[in-house]
Amino acid sequence: MPNRSTDALFQLVHSLEKSEKRSFRLYVTRNTSSADLKVLQLFDVLDKMSEYDEDLLLKKAPSITKLQLSNIKAALYKQLLASLRLLKSQENIEIQLHEQLDYAHILYNKGLYHQSLRILDKIKDLAKAHHQVSLLPQVLFLEKKIESLHITRSMEDRADVLANESEGAIQHLQLITKLSNLSLKLYSWYIKHGHARNEDDSRAVKQYFDEQLPFTLAEATGFYEKLYLFQSYCWMAFIRQDFLMYYRYCQKWVDLFEKDPFMIEVETAHYIKGMHNLLGAHFDLQNYSKFKKELARFQEFANTELVLQNDNNRIQTFVYFYISKLNQHFLEGTFAEGLMMVPYIEEKLKEYTLYLDRHRSLVFYYKIASLYFGSGDYDNTIVYLNKIINWKVDLRTDLQCYARLLHLIAHYELGNADILEYLIKSVYRFMAKMESLSVVEEEIFKFLRHSFQLSYRKLKPEFENLLNKLTSLKQNPYETRAFLYLDVPSWLESKISGVPVANVIRRKFLANRHTSSGSIQPNIS
Repeated sequence: MPNRSTDALFQLVHSLEKSEKRSFRLYVTRNTSSADLKVLQLFDVLDKMSEYDEDLLLKKAPSITKLQLSNIKAALYKQLLASLRLLKSQENIEIQLHEQLDYAHILYNKGLYHQSLRILDKIKDLAKAHHQVSLLPQVLFLEKKIESLHITRSMEDRADVLANESEGAIQHLQLITKLSNLSLKLYSWYIKHGHARNEDDSRAVKQYFDEQLPFTLAEATGFYEKLYLFQSYCWMAFIRQDFLMYYRYCQKWVDLFEKDPFMIEVETAHYIKGMHNLLGAHFDLQNYSKFKKELARFQEFANTELVLQNDNNRIQTFVYFYISKLNQHFLEGTFAEGLMMVPYIEEKLKEYTLYLDRHRSLVFYYKIASLYFGSGDYDNTIVYLNKIINWKVDLRTDLQCYARLLHLIAHYELGNADILEYLIKSVYRFMAKMESLSVVEEEIFKFLRHSFQLSYRKLKPEFENLLNKLTSLKQNPYETRAFLYLDVPSWLESKISGVPVANVIRRKFLANRHTSSGSIQPNIS
């Protein structure tokens, strides 16, 4: 049976809310024809199907032949979008502006030049007020067309004004394009590799950033220039593990929206991502009080109509809020309590499976696996890590590497000596291939190779020796990259003291509650 995610129309129908379905039925029956009746029949059949099955569809809609199906599906898709456009036009400034531009074109084609120009003036004012720079060149293009082909007598120096406006809009848009490209490419680097693996990675990212930056921070004037500039600094700092700089620019990112509150409604997804990154920055820096304060603010925002009435906003808010909730349990060392959220998260991951990217699923699986590990449930740790290991290795090679390392340690805890030798060789080769082996990883592998056959009496000094070695490497961020994915020191302390790792981390949390020190499970979102 074909996978439901392969059919775009099926996805669109099942993404509709009850009010949207009702609105569509009213829209499609306004001037009912035989073709419209077939479109509506197809809609009803698709709406009731749990998975897309073309043979079953044709049986349920006998008036539609197999030859007609493709055209009727295309007609239904088009009418669904038209219905949604009408319904959602007042919720989105971009849709409103494009709708007004469509009207200006219609009036121009009717020969009503002055009416078209009046609408274009209103569009420009509205676009500038909402920082919608990308639309201005299209508006100005139509204005220049009207002025060059017709005598409107609208202004004596109209040609100079339009020429200057066009040049300014294009320059503005070019800067935004360069900055958005820089931000996107840096984020893409992180999605592919994770944090900088060594000094060469860090130097290359910084050099690329410096070469591609089109201007200085002081020269950024517009909303979108600042937004993409702050994002670029965020990703550059995060990749290079400069968490203090990362925090500063995440805060600037969120503050930008606080200064222009109406832009939260215009660019909600960017605001949600900014809040997520700010929470991640507080988490990385162990700023527990600020983390908790921002998390409460994010939860309050998640319950607003702006989020609840928009599918994309609701889904993204779920992802980032629950990543932060899991991080809170890592901070507090409350692993068992964190596991209580797993059934709900699993349910939502299944519900949103059509909309979530694989990267987010990998992050959730790794964090859930880490919760189970911290709780001492190594069997379920392995179950969730296998979800990552069995995935195609085409993104987040860092997670792929450390999922395998944690998987290896979980088998070590279970005493699975019969497969440890094979796993150690396999994981070592994989991490070497991905260039993710530092001194820390080498020391961990060296310990694992010879320790699983030692008695506890001989093993404890080995744990202490490894902990001392790793502690001495803490000052070099590229040597302690593994700690960003797995709190190895706390695990070693638990083995030495004979208490669960959750207790060790909880004790650290309570001791460091009012300080910024400590090394708990960091941000890998």
